[in-house]
Amino acid sequence: MPRPPGGSPPADQPPRLPDDAQARFRTDVPSPARTWNYWLGGKDNYEVDRVVGDATTAVNPELIQQAREGRRFLIRTVRYLAAEEKIRNFLDIGAGLPTESNTHQIAQQTAPDSRIVYVDNDPMVLVHARALMRGTTPEGVTGYLDADFHNPRQILDEAANVLNFNEPVAVMFMGVLGFCQDYPTAKKVVADTMAGVPSGSFLVLWDCTDTSEAARRSTERYAESGTVPYNLRSVEQLDAYFDGLEKVEPGLVTISRWRPDQAEPEPEHVHGYGAVARKP
Repeated sequence: MPRPPGGSPPADQPPRLPDDAQARFRTDVPSPARTWNYWLGGKDNYEVDRVVGDATTAVNPELIQQAREGRRFLIRTVRYLAAEEKIRNFLDIGAGLPTESNTHQIAQQTAPDSRIVYVDNDPMVLVHARALMRGTTPEGVTGYLDADFHNPRQILDEAANVLNFNEPVAVMFMGVLGFCQDYPTAKKVVADTMAGVPSGSFLVLWDCTDTSEAARRSTERYAESGTVPYNLRSVEQLDAYFDGLEKVEPGLVTISRWRPDQAEPEPEHVHGYGAVARKP
């Protein structure tokens, strides 16, 4: 599989960060956000991220395709929610580094008055927060929170400064809950976040699954690097994130097969599953 081009941030010019974020910034330990950026062909990564990215994909080459399918899933789901469900508030938790076709760009192309809040706790993402907000339409608003998804109450309280919680909200966890160490905690994060949004809101979620031996071996290799480990879940565990919600057709499926665009080639099966569901 062709390798995506690597980036080369100048190591002698560290990013300007608030003191608390600077303490979290490391170039000697791989960052999940920067490694994912590398797999997507981005430039916001360091040598340590590219090394672990290459070592992991050597074990599981599907990861690059999975990263790209995850981005396509985001595009299709955001477009669907903005166009067909008339959602105007998007809470993208664990947003990662900006790349092409970010949530605010897709939502505001469809509905210029859309409001988007990105949430992440990676200091590199904080550096790029302004980039995340470029292209905002005059009618819309885009904001960023430096916060951990383990704190739903903080996220909801601060997001209310941008989003209108009197209207439905699309809550997005795109490939990030695997970074939660244990499943019960991850499930509670989702449940507590959804409890704080009104009826008619949507949960959009996907994660990597334990449905292939290569995926299991690559997560072990990834954890050996010293970065935040990624924990694979079963399809049944992902399905339980949607307990009490009404899944939109086609339900929980491999992300490449969630309402694929007709213009796209026949989608490949990847070991990442996702769904969109409405809160009654």
